[in-house]
Amino acid sequence: MSTSRAVAALDWTKLTVSLGLQKETVAALIAFRKRNEEAKRVVATLKEQKTDVDFEHYRKILKNSAIVNEAEKNLKAFKPNKIDLAKQLKIIDEFEAKAVAKAQRTASKVDAELNDLQKTLVNIEQARPFEDLTVADVVGAKPEINVAVEKMLKRGQWEVPGYEEKFGGGPS
Repeated sequence: MSTSRAVAALDWTKLTVSLGLQKETVAALIAFRKRNEEAKRVVATLKEQKTDVDFEHYRKILKNSAIVNEAEKNLKAFKPNKIDLAKQLKIIDEFEAKAVAKAQRTASKVDAELNDLQKTLVNIEQARPFEDLTVADVVGAKPEINVAVEKMLKRGQWEVPGYEEKFGGGPS
């Protein structure tokens, strides 16, 4: 897939909202998107501009045609300087590598969370109904409950603090 098609197919809203990315990653993506859109706009504007110069028109308008001849000669002799873009490309590659690494870390975190949620869902589906649980089952799952009840009994405390406020009074 070419880069331009990949960028066009990218759902920026989903990318920045639903993946749970870190704030710095989201900010970097938004800044990149703005720079990308601005560059596209500038390129489109430059492509629409007329690039040829009508020197005959200027020869007719100006009295000093030598200036127009010199300008035409200079334009024809003009050759743009070649710039070594290796440094900029290296910076872009480093940025891309960091972005890919962060994306991979995020993807692995999301996968781990999905696996945990899947295990929890399986546990919920396989769990016995609440009505079928016994006190032995609850104490077996959470032994610290038995320790807490024994402490309360030794103190002569027969009611659980906050129970009535939370669940209402007992049988009337």
